[in-house]
Amino acid sequence: MKSSTIISGALVAASQFYTALGATPVRVDEISHVIRANLQVPSAPPVPGAVRSQGCWSSRGNMTATTAVKATEVSSGSCNKYCTAQKFAVSGLQADVCYCGMVYPPADDVVDDNKCNFPCPGYGNEACGSLGNPGFYSIWNTGININPPNYVPPSTTSSPSSSSTSSTSDSEKSSAAANPSSPASQSAEATPSDAPSGGSKKTNVAGIAAGTVVGVVVLGGLLGAAFFTMRRRRNAEIEEEHRRNAAVNAFINGSKPPSTSGSISMTDSRLDPIMAHRRLSDGSIADNEDYSRRILRVTNA
Repeated sequence: MKSSTIISGALVAASQFYTALGATPVRVDEISHVIRANLQVPSAPPVPGAVRSQGCWSSRGNMTATTAVKATEVSSGSCNKYCTAQKFAVSGLQADVCYCGMVYPPADDVVDDNKCNFPCPGYGNEACGSLGNPGFYSIWNTGININPPNYVPPSTTSSPSSSSTSSTSDSEKSSAAANPSSPASQSAEATPSDAPSGGSKKTNVAGIAAGTVVGVVVLGGLLGAAFFTMRRRRNAEIEEEHRRNAAVNAFINGSKPPSTSGSISMTDSRLDPIMAHRRLSDGSIADNEDYSRRILRVTNA
């Protein structure tokens, strides 16, 4: 009686176990031959409006982590629900982190499904990538866009194609919308790759200041030289005009022009040169008498 009861109980337990296995994806470890339930959902073709697994990948591309899904509730269901509501085409899972994005990771990063073997915190029968740095990621298509492009890292090509350009713009949108306050987005905004360093800024400022000072000094010197040259030329013109006027006045008045050496002439134009050397009468002889004839003068004795 007891043995039959034990056998029937074992059969019931076995039937329940196999029923659970039929409803849950399982995998048999090739080494230990132990049945494991944390199975990576195999990849399937995307379908519009439906969630489909895209397999296991060695990177997450440019997808951004979100804190909207609690770490203890992370699963393909919760992560895909959030990313779909936010209009993201791709979602990713790694351990207790949910990622959203607009493009797949790089095409060369697809790996075997057995690489993703970490049980999801919200649903342990399903794999959420695997631990590690960078580790592995379970990638899904949310049905928003069944043909999203693959992410192309900027360092792998010098002239990205139109698809890589659209991928970059989509990645920026996904990063900002998924979690604007995430450390990754804050670090990207705080330290852009093309931002100049503090030392180069100081050097540029010092160079600009020195160039400005030199330019002001040179300009001041040129202006000063121009001013003194014009002033000296003006003085020469005034002096020449004065000499010209003096020569004209001298010609009109009948006198010799002043010496070119600048000395003052002592000649008076009113003096006649002939009269200057003639001896004037001292009054001893009357000028009104004719002395050519003798005149008898009678004197009273």
